[in-house]
Amino acid sequence: MNGILLIAHAPLASALRQCVLHVFPDAQDAVVALDVQPNVPPEETLAQARALMAQMAKPQTLVVTDMFGATPCNVAQRLVDGVRSKLVCGVNLPMLLRTVSYRHESLDALISRAIIGATQGVMQVAVTAPQNQARRSTHDQDHRDHQQ
Repeated sequence: MNGILLIAHAPLASALRQCVLHVFPDAQDAVVALDVQPNVPPEETLAQARALMAQMAKPQTLVVTDMFGATPCNVAQRLVDGVRSKLVCGVNLPMLLRTVSYRHESLDALISRAIIGATQGVMQVAVTAPQNQARRSTHDQDHRDHQQ
């Protein structure tokens, strides 16, 4: 089973982890959070991230960050190796819920699930009755999967 390491600006990583554990209480060992504090050197954050990844001791780890180009993502880029660990940025709750649901799949499949969960979780919601809302096109091969 894959591990999921959240690295985001404080307190986002911990808050997202708590939301995930609300839905998936059995994912406590699979999802780990690192809140990047202001004024902490990136080298120190990287050392913390390496320690957390080692503690998880998962065969593969998906690292997710909040925003491309910011410190959490820059640290994560130095952390992942592209084989046993890979990085996706732009984390949101639908992405995480989808990722945790499929954490037993291969790392490449997990990345695909994460991106699909993230994009399908963002939509404009009409103020009219649901039958007047535009239908969402499916991009996911697994049609049994109708909820985040």
